[in-house]
Amino acid sequence: PTSKLAAVLVLLYEQAGELRVLLTTRSKSLRAHPGQTALPGGKADEGDESLVWTALREANEEVGLPLPPTSSNIHFITTLPPFLSASQLLVTPVVVLLSSPLPLVPSSLTPSLTEVDRIFDHPLEAMLDPRLLLSKGEPLVDVGEDWPYGAGDHPSDVRLDAFDGLIYRMHRFRTCASPIKGLTADILITVAELAYGHTPIYGRYPSDPSSGSSPEDADLEGGTYQALVRRRMEENERAFAVAVEKGEQT
Repeated sequence: PTSKLAAVLVLLYEQAGELRVLLTTRSKSLRAHPGQTALPGGKADEGDESLVWTALREANEEVGLPLPPTSSNIHFITTLPPFLSASQLLVTPVVVLLSSPLPLVPSSLTPSLTEVDRIFDHPLEAMLDPRLLLSKGEPLVDVGEDWPYGAGDHPSDVRLDAFDGLIYRMHRFRTCASPIKGLTADILITVAELAYGHTPIYGRYPSDPSSGSSPEDADLEGGTYQALVRRRMEENERAFAVAVEKGEQT
């Protein structure tokens, strides 16, 4: 059913010779994930012609990004396989490139008063190597309310019932605003791996060569997550088929 489908927009653009990605800090007044970093996006509406349109529509609502064909500078690149959120949504990343970012991003975009506290950006390559932030002089928030984790990056491994008991590595990345973590981090790590053609310098999964495990263990951990996503997709498709047979669609 469409109630289990969502999409986010991964808006990339080049600035000073590097790829950057557009991000938001969610309003602290929201019930779900207040104050957290997010990619523009949300649940699919029944009237959406595709998940690509869902991501673009949500970006228009949240940050005022012009919808096609108003903007001819937004170029579709690809969609990635869905990610599974802790609330069991199947979230499809829609990757696009903005060919003429200045002066559009991010200062001239307009945050939704009810959904977004701040619009900012982040170097995509730093998702694979956070040390680049220091070497390039990227402004970062001080340790405190916006970064309560101390110096360095602080992943943690937790067992999630929502993921059928799978041990999940929560990555956290320091930015100029709110931390990038959780699902947003997972999506951007994958996009960065595809864009730059290599894996992160840190251990992405709990079973990882950097923690003394074999590469096969790391592959197994990633494969287990992908198998879970596929299972949720199949369950959603079966539920959709049943709803269609009953003359319902939710």
